[in-house]
Amino acid sequence: MTVRTGWRSTSPSGWTSWARAFLALACVTALVVTSACSHGSKPEGPPRADYSTLTAAELSQRQFYSAFEAVQTLRPNWLSQRGSGDPVQVYVDDNHVGGVEVLKSIRISSVGQMRHIDGIQAPARYGAGHEGGVILVSTRAVRH
Repeated sequence: MTVRTGWRSTSPSGWTSWARAFLALACVTALVVTSACSHGSKPEGPPRADYSTLTAAELSQRQFYSAFEAVQTLRPNWLSQRGSGDPVQVYVDDNHVGGVEVLKSIRISSVGQMRHIDGIQAPARYGAGHEGGVILVSTRAVRH
């Protein structure tokens, strides 16, 4: 039952029809704005670098002769020994080849990617003697 009193129409609940319409419109607007702002938003700024990996793209940005020069320049913390005093171990294509001095003999043109595993994770993967960390070198595929 609607009672007309002067210029406004009042429902039994006490709300005027224009007030209900305004409230409904406000709710719909808030819902649309909230959903539009939450979808497809991108984090601001450049993407964060992955400091545990050196990609071929990063290696090609500068002139390096050896893998050692690249690591020494771009990720010097990979070469530092921490805690246990064990040297950093190097693996080339999943084969253990020795310590960081081996990196001096690996030409940068043959490197596809290098990855560092810290001294906490390395012993769990590779066993005792790897407490200094591991540098994994993946070579580029040879094209014929």
